Amino acid sequence: MAQQKKLVEEITSMNEDFAKWYTDVVKKAELIDYSSVRGCMIIRPYGYAIWENIQKDLDARFKQTGHENVYMPMFIPESLLQKEKDHVDGFAPEVAWVTHGGKEKLTERLCVRPTSETLFCDHYANIIQSYRDLPKLYNQWCSVVRWEKTTRPFLRSVEFLWQEGHTMHETKEQAEQETLQMLDVYADFCKESLAMPVLKGQKTDKEKFAGAVSTYTIEAMMHDGVALQSGTSHYFGDGFAKAFNITFTGRDNKLAFPHQTSWGVSTRLIGGIIMTHGDDSGLVLPPAVAPVQVVIIPIAQHKEGVLEKANGLFERLRAQFRVKLDDRDNSPGWKFSEHEMKGVPLRIELGPKDIENNQCVVVRRDNREKTIVSLDNLESAVSEALKAVHDGLYERALKNREDRTYTAKDFDEFVKISNEKNGFIKAMWCGETECEEKIKDVTGVKSRCIPFEEEQISDKCVCCGKPAKSMVFWGKQY
Repeated sequence: MAQQKKLVEEITSMNEDFAKWYTDVVKKAELIDYSSVRGCMIIRPYGYAIWENIQKDLDARFKQTGHENVYMPMFIPESLLQKEKDHVDGFAPEVAWVTHGGKEKLTERLCVRPTSETLFCDHYANIIQSYRDLPKLYNQWCSVVRWEKTTRPFLRSVEFLWQEGHTMHETKEQAEQETLQMLDVYADFCKESLAMPVLKGQKTDKEKFAGAVSTYTIEAMMHDGVALQSGTSHYFGDGFAKAFNITFTGRDNKLAFPHQTSWGVSTRLIGGIIMTHGDDSGLVLPPAVAPVQVVIIPIAQHKEGVLEKANGLFERLRAQFRVKLDDRDNSPGWKFSEHEMKGVPLRIELGPKDIENNQCVVVRRDNREKTIVSLDNLESAVSEALKAVHDGLYERALKNREDRTYTAKDFDEFVKISNEKNGFIKAMWCGETECEEKIKDVTGVKSRCIPFEEEQISDKCVCCGKPAKSMVFWGKQY
């Protein structure tokens, strides 16, 4: 029993060492294991179940907006990658190459996909001939490889799972509308399913995706005040179309180049969930993506009728919720700790006295609030409690962001805030890359986004004092 107890006690306090706390949680909640391949993780069943729930939710949203799933090869010929110069230059340091097939050296190197714009373009050149073929609204669920130097489970790994949408449109306006629509899909998903508040905005030219005309982002703040880029959506214009000679006959009977977008989120969202909602007892999972939404723990299960009644509740609830009955031969206290560590949103305790009174105890994971519930109303009570957990998590995360968002009007104030605190810093910017680079060099803080909802903090750039063009959120990042 001492060894069982130790399992939960070994989680480092997040205030003592946030990075160690994160590693403890992903390991002890059995989300991942380290593999024998540097920088690659084994996603264990509990971790993969979270990803499956994310995938199922997002996939339904994509299909509601008219998108279809496809699958592209994982290898890209070097000649294909070279067609879009800015794109290949942007990814060159992270590309893994295949040089041999068996014992034979390949006549052309193959890149293991870091992203699939070039493959989609090669395909689109074959299937798009007329404006009647547009739009093409494709999405792919797959893994990608980027040869990262420093890795951390879910947040940054050599291979990770994601989805990548790649669409082609008749006009610039339609493509730009798609780009912003998909950013909204991501933001709504984060709020409605992950209980994560995000900032929506545009990346600066320095931070935009390689080959893009414009990149839009959702930025979340983690518990420690560090930002996490949680999803991006890119408008490419017709640059890739020209590079790959993708043309269509327009309504005016003239040849034209289609306008392109791409957008993606990855398993890094699981890291975001952990760092947004977790606590010193482990995971705290939003109900929408929790593998187990409700765990039933029988109290004094050796007594007559207790397990039978608990099984009855399990059968009732499983029709509506992802529910688990924990009837293992461990103490209730140990089970409480284990399911808290795994972030199960609701716990139902049922003992002999509860059965006598036709009731059970419902405990929320987010605030440990206990409620006595009549068994007659259990389904509606569980549904309401799950919503309350989601809302409680969202409000707490939003308060953390608001409490850690600061305003700087001059450079000295900016440097002071960045040295003393983690969080978002709102400050005006002239639009020059030199100022953006100076801020990063001096403070280690990068631009997160130019928000869609701007404020006029002052009329001068926080760095150089010249007339400001926009307000920017700045922050340290994972």
